[in-house]
Amino acid sequence: MVRGGGETSYITTSRLQQKALLETKPVLEKAMRQVCSALLPPNLVVCDLGCGSGDNTLIFLSEVIKASRGHNMVGIQFFLNDLRGNDFNHIFQSVEQFNNSLPDGLDGNKRNIYIAKATSPPCVAQLYQEQFQKDMMLFLKLRYDELGIGGKMVLTFLGRKEEGIYSDSLNYLCELLAQSLQSLVDKGLMEEDKLNSFNLPIYGASTDEVKAAVKQTGLFDINEIKLFESNWDPYSGVNVAKFLRAVIETLFVSHFGESILDALFKEFASKVAGYPEREKTKYTVIVLSLQRR
Repeated sequence: MVRGGGETSYITTSRLQQKALLETKPVLEKAMRQVCSALLPPNLVVCDLGCGSGDNTLIFLSEVIKASRGHNMVGIQFFLNDLRGNDFNHIFQSVEQFNNSLPDGLDGNKRNIYIAKATSPPCVAQLYQEQFQKDMMLFLKLRYDELGIGGKMVLTFLGRKEEGIYSDSLNYLCELLAQSLQSLVDKGLMEEDKLNSFNLPIYGASTDEVKAAVKQTGLFDINEIKLFESNWDPYSGVNVAKFLRAVIETLFVSHFGESILDALFKEFASKVAGYPEREKTKYTVIVLSLQRR
């Protein structure tokens, strides 16, 4: 099958397969009910033999998960199988389209992709904070199940130095990126609906927010928590753009497509170069050492 998301790719031209998949939904649901009722304990293994790539693969996975609800499943394990030339990478790059980790209620955050001080509704910051607590606590519970008593875990992730949610460099970075996307809309290179329907699934937490999430789970002791800072490249907006593109390109491809990327990050590099505070702006990274109780 033709890889990627181009005009002749399998992902773009597999509507017949998708129609067949949707037609078999009642059969799949019935089979799932029967299997889940018979399993003791209900721990399911599902194989997709000839999984292909793109939306069809993820539609099948999501339908299985939906059909399993109400059966108190212990877990579901999926095996995806196809020829060696199958575009498995695109499957995982496409997961963001089906990801429900962003909170509901961000529809009003138009022309923004994160938390903007001047233009985001007040509820946006609260929704991001609540989602971070929910996701962090789930992450800790899953790691708790994997570690033995006394097991240790060291985490590093983007955070923020100040308690004020609007004062972090991540906000500035995302605002410049949102402005770059808006520039593409203004030039007719992208539909505005694409921008308005996109919010970054990241959050720069403070150390106090991290401590609160760990404490609320009651599963780990904090051995150490600290943060360090690293400057943006003060001399080159191009280098800052290259760094960011290497981290988030696949996320943007899954929502906006590949065609806008070069123009987007060229625009972003220009805005970073013109940002007056770039020499003072820093990335903040939190280092967290935990021990399982």
